[in-house]
Amino acid sequence: MDYSKTGNAKDPKGNPRFDAQNPRGAPKDKHGQTPDKATLLSRLRAAAVKPK
Repeated sequence: MDYSKTGNAKDPKGNPRFDAQNPRGAPKDKHGQTPDKATLLSRLRAAAVKPK
């Protein structure tokens, strides 16, 4: 038996493990950039006020 052919096939080199692009219909997101502090604080305040 040829044991070199057993197991999962290897992915081609250079391909990312995940799709870093936005899927269709998803809100646009800037990858690799952190939001500014004002945006972050507004999101936190909105989440704190949000009814449970």
